[in-house]
Amino acid sequence: MSKEDKIVVGISIGDINGIGGEIILKTFEDSRMLEFCTPVIFASVKLMSFFKKQFNTEINLHGIDSLNDIVPKKINVLNVWKEHVDVKFGEENATGGKYAIKSLTAAVSALKNEEIDTLVTAPINKANIQSENFTFPGHTDYLAQELEGESLMLLIAEDLRVGLLTDHVAVKDVVSHITRERIDKKINTVYHSLIEDFGIEKPKVAVLGINPHTGDNGIIGNEDDTILRPALDNIRKNGKMVFGPYAADSFFGSGNYKNFDAIIASYHDQGLVPFKTLAFGKGVNFTAGLNRIRTSPDHGTAFDLAGKNEANFESFREAVFSAISIYKTRENYKEFSKNPLKTNRKRGFVKKK
Repeated sequence: MSKEDKIVVGISIGDINGIGGEIILKTFEDSRMLEFCTPVIFASVKLMSFFKKQFNTEINLHGIDSLNDIVPKKINVLNVWKEHVDVKFGEENATGGKYAIKSLTAAVSALKNEEIDTLVTAPINKANIQSENFTFPGHTDYLAQELEGESLMLLIAEDLRVGLLTDHVAVKDVVSHITRERIDKKINTVYHSLIEDFGIEKPKVAVLGINPHTGDNGIIGNEDDTILRPALDNIRKNGKMVFGPYAADSFFGSGNYKNFDAIIASYHDQGLVPFKTLAFGKGVNFTAGLNRIRTSPDHGTAFDLAGKNEANFESFREAVFSAISIYKTRENYKEFSKNPLKTNRKRGFVKKK
């Protein structure tokens, strides 16, 4: 297979009863997308043809039975299965979960084997994907097991990047998961990702406090003083520009987030609520820290919109573009890291004051 220098973007279909099929087809209905990458959808031609008819998309699909048959400048559909699948738009059922996982596991296998360059995942439903063979709460946890590295959920939208110390953890359990070791790992992960995946030479990272008002000197909890501050002090001793902890309630509203290359939130909603308020529909979920690249849109299956031909595909399109951009930046970093005498200008890195 000749890639003709086009990045091969693998795409998992997500929950077939959700909006995944629609946003994938609408993204690649614009033929100019094929100038940037060669897409490979992990599903079946039968299923994608059904979606094509359902959403009246003017698009040509190229069915393949092997990844050796990928054709550049075509919308390739790998037949992960051949049987007919009954789609029930808007319905949360076992069938949706079953085929979402079939697509995902095949795509991740191809990613591990370097048969595709990057992976973009359409949304899954965390409840119906559960089975004896799949017990993960979402994509990130599964990818962390299958790939190498220390995973970090990083939400990105232009210059806004929000990472999480803890992600899919019940609020009552958050504090028990935040240890000095975890803080060190997560901040190191985002720090190196900013350098290697985004070309930022000297990243500035802000960290949000665990408790309201970062504990108010122990009045509202002491975890910020006993766990978070000492961990950040130790990281700063190693030369990293890490700031905080900041009180989360005013950090975004004041615009302070604009002064940093990334923000690390202590738990899921502390980071995702402001991120989605600022960038919903345009944001991208990037699993940083792994040896392979995976992105996804910043929304879920949207069962309420499924089958109505009303889904906004902008976030999925941005996920494709982000995967391509991160791949190129990471490859560029690897290439020039081999020769430390290369100048920063040639590396294409962004100077930070």
